Amino acid sequence: MRVRFAGSGDAFGSGGRWQTCLHLAGEEQVMLVDCGATSLVAMKAQGLDPNAVGAVAVTHLHGDHFGGLPFLILDGQFSRRSAPLLVAGPPGTRTRLAEAMETLFPGSSRARRRFPVEVTELAPDGTPAELGAATVRGWQVEHACGAPPLAVSVRLDGVTFAYSGDTQWTPALAEAAREADLFAVEAYTFDRPVRYHLDYQTLRGHLGELQAERIVLTHMSAHMLGRLADAELPAAYDGMAIDL
Repeated sequence: MRVRFAGSGDAFGSGGRWQTCLHLAGEEQVMLVDCGATSLVAMKAQGLDPNAVGAVAVTHLHGDHFGGLPFLILDGQFSRRSAPLLVAGPPGTRTRLAEAMETLFPGSSRARRRFPVEVTELAPDGTPAELGAATVRGWQVEHACGAPPLAVSVRLDGVTFAYSGDTQWTPALAEAAREADLFAVEAYTFDRPVRYHLDYQTLRGHLGELQAERIVLTHMSAHMLGRLADAELPAAYDGMAIDL
């Protein structure tokens, strides 16, 4: 499986980066983990075919992680997509997606399409759910967003990718990272606590609890981007690809 950080940025485009869009290309399936509002543009800019995406796993329902789904669906509709699009996310995803589509493009949530959009709502306790060829699990973390936020893991092609989503430190991150081949984790600031987010120094203090083969930092603010030389862990950038 190839993991591409099509978008590695925060909500505010710090460093000129696209919002969160993690593109997983396996032999059996292509999928996204999170689909921020800029994701469609990010994929097209990097030569990634949006219609090849068979599934999307969403960590939480903020616009920089979820807001690109209406655009992905409508792009498929107008480009004559026929393959189903599978979506998995926290409880409330089905309703919030319909509301977002109606807010952005009135009538779009009820439009007839050549392909179904099938939504699965994940249990926040690590219970596995099948998402096409992938197995997805979610654990509730600490991030206020109007619905239970999740850290997620995706098992595809015999390897596991995990992502923290947005959260302050919680033991749920150790559960998500357990036995992951790659764990992408938020490092929003270097050492300044921000409620509901994870700073690098706090993460560093808990590294012994994260049983992942590799760890990569992502979702970094301008403050963190200015301190990358002081971090011992590698940091993602837009277009970065890792083969698992």
